Amino acid sequence: MAEPYAAGVHFREVDTFNLRDVLALHVTEAQSDFVASVPDSIAEAEVTPDGMPWYRALYAGDTPVGFVMLSDNIPPGNPELVGPYYLWRLLIDVNHQGRGYGTRALDLTAEYVRTRPNGTELYTSAVEEPRSPLHFYLKYGFEKTDRFAEEERVLRLVL
Repeated sequence: MAEPYAAGVHFREVDTFNLRDVLALHVTEAQSDFVASVPDSIAEAEVTPDGMPWYRALYAGDTPVGFVMLSDNIPPGNPELVGPYYLWRLLIDVNHQGRGYGTRALDLTAEYVRTRPNGTELYTSAVEEPRSPLHFYLKYGFEKTDRFAEEERVLRLVL
């Protein structure tokens, strides 16, 4: 169950009206070792169309509090890509952490994937280091797989 602060949290498309605010979202310096910035994520989406990027800002009311990017229904055939549904980025702004927004972002992402063709599993990955988000994903219900992507352990959530 989401924390009380996470009530009213929803996704919004990133557009010309909110782009500046979304680009300003950031994590702590220590977390930046594990999570790419929003500008870097959007740039990566632009140069990786095979990854089928889908990204949204996470809002609490009218305030942007985070960013989510996933691979949305990657076609089979490219062994370098994890999917068809892969949580590529999850970032909660440093000023809004510890309020249940990360869990709510996963809830909303899972709800979205369930509406998609063959949306029965969601993948992500994390390095296996003490400060990485690995424990957060495992606590949510992701399970470790035997696969690695770019030196990160691939995790799977059955939806």
